[in-house]
This record gives sequence, structure tokens and C-alpha cells, in this order.
Amino acid sequence: MSLSAPNGLFYPIVGLASFVAFVYLSFIDLRLRVSFFKEPNLSFVERNGTQFMLDGRPFYSNGWNSYWLMDHAVEEYSRPRVRAMLQAGSKMGLTLCRTWAFNDGGSYHALQISPGQFDEQVFKALDHVITEARRSGIRLILSLVNNLQVYGGKTQYVKWAWQEGIGISSSNDSFFFDPSIRAYFKNYVKAVLTRKNTITGVEYKDDPAIFAWELINEPHCMSDPSGDTLQDWIKEMSSFVKSIDEKHLVTVGLEGFYGPKSPKSNENPSASGWESILGTDFVRHSQLPTIDFASVHIYPDHWLSTDKVEGKLEFVKNWMLTHIEDGDKLLMKPVLFTEFGLSNQNKGTFDLSYRDKLIETVNDVIYESAKRNRSGAGSLIWQFLVGGMEEYNDDFGLVVPWESPSTLGLITRQSCRLSLIHGQSQLMPNTQLCARLQYCSSQSVDHTIQ
Repeated sequence: MSLSAPNGLFYPIVGLASFVAFVYLSFIDLRLRVSFFKEPNLSFVERNGTQFMLDGRPFYSNGWNSYWLMDHAVEEYSRPRVRAMLQAGSKMGLTLCRTWAFNDGGSYHALQISPGQFDEQVFKALDHVITEARRSGIRLILSLVNNLQVYGGKTQYVKWAWQEGIGISSSNDSFFFDPSIRAYFKNYVKAVLTRKNTITGVEYKDDPAIFAWELINEPHCMSDPSGDTLQDWIKEMSSFVKSIDEKHLVTVGLEGFYGPKSPKSNENPSASGWESILGTDFVRHSQLPTIDFASVHIYPDHWLSTDKVEGKLEFVKNWMLTHIEDGDKLLMKPVLFTEFGLSNQNKGTFDLSYRDKLIETVNDVIYESAKRNRSGAGSLIWQFLVGGMEEYNDDFGLVVPWESPSTLGLITRQSCRLSLIHGQSQLMPNTQLCARLQYCSSQSVDHTIQ
């Protein structure tokens, strides 16, 4: 068959047709993008006293941690894991995911390569994470720096200042008191908060898919056990965030330990009192007016010396209730249990039924808090992954698809019953879960997700 056209017009015609098709498809793509980012029409989560509020209703969350989302959104081969994880969360009725918005230094997929210098490809990966979360109906808690050295953390900031000859101390704790390092961190925070998403065109500070900013993951300042140094840093940085972004909630990222001078220091996990040297004080740090809600972590395996399962579960319940009491009576703010988990490395005590008991204990405390309009506002399990990520799993991870249908049942049941308390079923990513009222009220849980 001849591919020529009369008068040799074949290539011009094809070229014109291709151009018209390109313009048309580009227009259609633009319309789809505009239409897509109008839906879902998310609202900002706000705070009213001891409760989170969403569209005029109290908002209690069932959620999870996947710290790795930005890292895996950088490369094309691993990017589908982000959508898979967020969609799996949506199918379980989860509403909140906590993840890292940092990777500092010369490490693999570093976001901030050096002070104020960013890898645009990694920033676009964070754009992708936020976009996919919005698409899945999931809100994000974005943590801004790590206390630990993993992903750079405060250690990397200290190294930068030391390498430039302006650091006043080589101590990792100088992250909190060195003026130059404070300036480094403020510049980073400003860059993140004012970042315009290259997919949606929305600046992060204006995006309701972001639930809250977390200043730092598990801060410790052992050079000042009084907590004064950390208190000053929290006050300065939370005020700085609020000066840029008045729409989003702010939390510290605390584990919940009481300071040595706190009247509640006897509620700390250990008998030896190792918590008293960490330089943190849960109530004092969380009382600052620029902190919108308190965060607490729960790791009975790491914190307690006992091997008795019943003793660990009793601690978990009491640990949660005492912090909820703080939220109700001292802070007058919500308390979110942003990490809880059970290590599978304790071979003598770990089994799936034990982990299910931990999840059930945490879920029941939050459910009772929600029923009574108390400050216990939700919990986020550490951590979820998808298949093919075994090398990223720590000893707390749960991989989707689940190795235990009973675990899946507990998680979906909690999502459903929380959503029904205040008529929030329409706010869930997966409304089908709450359409099955018999499923939610039954003690015999259907473990399938349709």
C-alpha cells in the first residue's frame, strides 16, 4: 500500500494532524487535571478545644505510618508502591498517614543536599506523595526532621555547621541551641511550607491533604535534662511555622515521656528513670499555644523489662489513659498516638495473637475516648509496607497483603466504628465499609475488603 498523498502532502497533513491531536489531548489532559484536583473537595482539619474538627464534626482518626513514601516516589520502578500503599489504607477506611518530609545530606535520595540546596527530583517525589494522598482521601502528617541519624537528622545539620566553620559545638544537641543551625532549619521549613506542588499547583501551606506539620521525630536533648533547651527550640520553631502557615495544625513529635520535675514522672515506663535524662517534658512542651495537639508513642517491648504480655498490655492502657487525662484536664488539646507497635524480634513472646491484642487494646481506648468526646483523638500503627519492600522493613512492620486476616479485621473494624460515632461515614475514603452496619457491630469480623 502506498503511503504517499497527492502532491506530496502526506507528511504536512500528518504533521498538522499530529499537532492538532497534541493540542486536543493536551487540552483534555488539562481539563482532566483541573477536574481531578477539584475532587475530592477536602477541607482543613481544625481544632476546637480537645477535639479535631472536620466540616463541623468531631474527627477521630485511625491511621498508620509509612515513613518511606517520598523515598520510593523518586524512581519510576518504586513509585507505584506509593499509590498501592495509600489505596490499601483507603480500603481499610484509614484516614491519616504519617510520613517523612525530610532526607538531609549526601545520602541516597536526599531532599536537602546541603543547607538550602534541594534535589528537585526528590521534591517532585514529595509532590507526588501529597497528590496521591489527596487522590486516595488520605491526609498526611509530615515530619520535618529526625532526631536520629537515619535520613540525616539533627546530626547532619550539626555536621554542616561544623564543616562551614560556624558551628559552636560538635554536640548533636547543638541543633537545638546553635543560632546558625536554627537558621538552617528555618530556611528548610520555609522552603517546604511554601513549595508549590508541580502537579497540583497548590503550595503545601494551602493544601488540606496535609493534616499537620510535625517539628521533629522523637526529640531528645540529653545535654539539658531540664527540658529548657528543647522548650525554647519548640517555641521558636512552632511560632515560625505559624508565621508562614496559619491553616495547618502543628505538633512537636514527642514520645510522651514526663520530665524529671513533672508530678507525673512516676507514670514513665521504667523503674530506673532513664526517661528523666532525655531532656523532654510531655506536658510542658505540649502546653505551648503554638502547639495544636500532643503526640505520644507506645512501644511496650522496648520500654518495659517484663516479658509478661498481660503486664505490657496493662501498661499500654494506662499509658494512653494518663495522656488522655492530660489532654482533657491540663492541655485542653487533642492527644494523638502517632506511633505504636510490637517488635517481632522478641521470639519468646511475639506471635500474631499478641500483636492483635496490642492493636485491640489501643483501638478500644481510642473508641471509648471518641464515644465520650475525650481528647484521645486517634492512633497510627508503626508501620505499613507493600510487597517487595522486605529490605525496608524493621521489626515492627506489617506488609500488605496481610499475613493475618485477624489483624486486617481489627483495623477495618476500628475505622468503621470510629466513623459512625459522629456521623463521619461520608468522610471516610472507603464509604462501603460503613455501609455494612452489621459488620461494624458484630464481634465476628468479616476479614475481606471489597
